[in-house]
Amino acid sequence: MRKLLLPLLIAATISSTASMAAEFSTNVKQAMQSENRSDNEKKRDSNRKPVETLAFFGIEDDMKVLELVPGGGWYTKLLAPALRENGQFYLSLGTKRLKESLLSKKPFDKVKLVGSEGYEFENLNFKVDDLDAVLTFRNYHNFDENERTSVNKAAFKALKPGGVYGVVDHTRRHMQKKNDENGRRFDPVLAIKEIQQAGFVLVDYSNLHYKSDDELRFEVGKKTVRGNSDRFTLLFKKPE
Repeated sequence: MRKLLLPLLIAATISSTASMAAEFSTNVKQAMQSENRSDNEKKRDSNRKPVETLAFFGIEDDMKVLELVPGGGWYTKLLAPALRENGQFYLSLGTKRLKESLLSKKPFDKVKLVGSEGYEFENLNFKVDDLDAVLTFRNYHNFDENERTSVNKAAFKALKPGGVYGVVDHTRRHMQKKNDENGRRFDPVLAIKEIQQAGFVLVDYSNLHYKSDDELRFEVGKKTVRGNSDRFTLLFKKPE
């Protein structure tokens, strides 16, 4: 009987996990059609691939998820409604704009702000320690070395053991020094090194946002690159 019980429990767990992941993907797809999103935001869906990206990071319906530096809220408008019923969504760093314009409205009224609403990196603390995931999209390049160290340490501290850290950013050539054309790009090898130094383990990477015709020569806002920049997509885990 015991020999039969373990496989049945494993099968049940796998089935439950798959169901929650499917439910979350359905929620994201519904949020993508929301009137809360502008036409310009919707035009970026095919390039940013939010359903596939969040699936790669393993985000599920009942998770506690923190997004760092939400900017104008492109991902916030998908994650907040998708996690509203069964999970919990948090924001930190540079959240003042969204607090004033979005977070008082449904389905964003359950979003929690943690840590800093501005960009205070000294002694950064998100004041939670049981998150399932911390995500940041196209922001890692905005931080200087000390700020990146602070963010990575704070993310590690905020996650529960086994929690994941997902990072997407525009690709810079390996070991290329900063210049006028690459300030909004980042070396993925350096990102891996820095994040590992904070205690994380690199789990996987994805080619979802790989663009073979981005020569990594020009600023990502240039007409020849905008919307077609090569981006690295990295998945890390806090050891259990």
